Amino acid sequence: MHPDRTNLAPGLSISRLVCGLWQVADIEKDGSTIDPEHGANALQAYAEAGFDTFDMADHYGSAEIITGHLLKRMPVGSGRPVAFTKWCPEPGPMTRDVVRRGVEERLERLGTQKVDLLQFHWWTFEHPAWLDALHEMQAMKEEGLIGALGLTNFDAAHLGLALADGIEIASNQVSFSLIDRRAAGDLSVLCQKTGVKLLAYGTLCGGFLSEKWLGQPEPASIPDWSRSKYKRFIDTAGGWAVYQGILKAASDIARKHGVSISNVASRFILEHPAVAATIIGARLGENEHRDDNLRVFTFTLDDDDRALLGTAFAASTPIPGDCGDEYRKPPFLTASGDLSHHLDAIPSVYNAAPVPGRKDRWRVSSGSIWEPLAGYSRAVRTGDRILVSGTTATHGSNRCVAPNDAGAQATYILDKIAASITALGGRMEDVVRTRIYLRDASQWEPVSRAHGRFFSEILPANTLIEAGNLIGDYEVEIEAEAVLEAQ
Repeated sequence: MHPDRTNLAPGLSISRLVCGLWQVADIEKDGSTIDPEHGANALQAYAEAGFDTFDMADHYGSAEIITGHLLKRMPVGSGRPVAFTKWCPEPGPMTRDVVRRGVEERLERLGTQKVDLLQFHWWTFEHPAWLDALHEMQAMKEEGLIGALGLTNFDAAHLGLALADGIEIASNQVSFSLIDRRAAGDLSVLCQKTGVKLLAYGTLCGGFLSEKWLGQPEPASIPDWSRSKYKRFIDTAGGWAVYQGILKAASDIARKHGVSISNVASRFILEHPAVAATIIGARLGENEHRDDNLRVFTFTLDDDDRALLGTAFAASTPIPGDCGDEYRKPPFLTASGDLSHHLDAIPSVYNAAPVPGRKDRWRVSSGSIWEPLAGYSRAVRTGDRILVSGTTATHGSNRCVAPNDAGAQATYILDKIAASITALGGRMEDVVRTRIYLRDASQWEPVSRAHGRFFSEILPANTLIEAGNLIGDYEVEIEAEAVLEAQ
């Protein structure tokens, strides 16, 4: 028996159980390196058992090199393992050379002429160069250097923006489990509408969704990073008692079907219509559990099973925000915990400059051709007030982002406003008023939903009007005012 398969993109058939190689980095954290031939032997055993799809990243130790040694043994064509990897650059200018060096390093480490699926992660959407990176990766896809393009830890709004701006996206890799069900919301709705597939990680919550923890007391400390991360998810979802309720429901279902709790946890995610595959950890010879993992394909969940899980879910607190928010805003539910220091160290895309002859007045420019032509700043700070000019979805000096998609343009604009406010020492939480000008009033809902994703807890005063023809090919223009708290 082998895992079920699915087509992630044209010509890209994958196992529905993908072997994740993140634990290579954990094994090598003391500075040692796995012998690549020995590592390839372990991966070959997975591939021969039908687990022939491997997921890695630029920061997973020597995982790409080990996989490259495996690929060298197998001819290109039917039966060759499939390699997914990720490129996770620090935000900064994404020139053609920067992007190509990043992708070419993946090709070199894998020892292949094409990456089957290259997935892209970006730390902060306030820096708009992620679109430059994706457009260059799209060009490399058209050249045949990339088989399919994927994202990782993108929320629904920014996946929608990438699609609206002409990027061909095959997949989005996100956290999705019995504990973290955010991906079942707006992201899945968009995926089912557009055909993008989800690759689910964290489905077993670092091992917490297993018999080992059923009925056990809450641990006082956790030694490894992976379980520390998923313990944060458990705490945020309502705590140990709520988690035990979900685990007990999964256990009852597992006994009914003669399978394990882990099988039930995986099956629940695999049956979601937007999900192509779940990602399971591969320990390269340790704790492989291949036979148990295959049992996920021996049963299906029925209405009673889903009702039992639904009752357990009802006692939980939804994980806040959308997929990927755990890397970009509190609560930071990551292996290393609070990432605010990392995000604060990322340079702003804008530089604040003092206004000559004006004490306590600063301004920023976005580089648009219109600002010097018409004589205005993107934003101005005077004292504790920040005033942001009417902002459109202009990328760089003059390119209109996501033509004809008002909701996607609003998302881009609000990122741009956030970057302007941040550069002047404020935060989006300081915004007290926004004004929205629409070309077409019928587009109020997608624009309002984009506004709501940014401001649902801040709740500034707002005005939304139809302005008729806006200058250029823009569907929406937004301005904002912020008042900073006294220091």
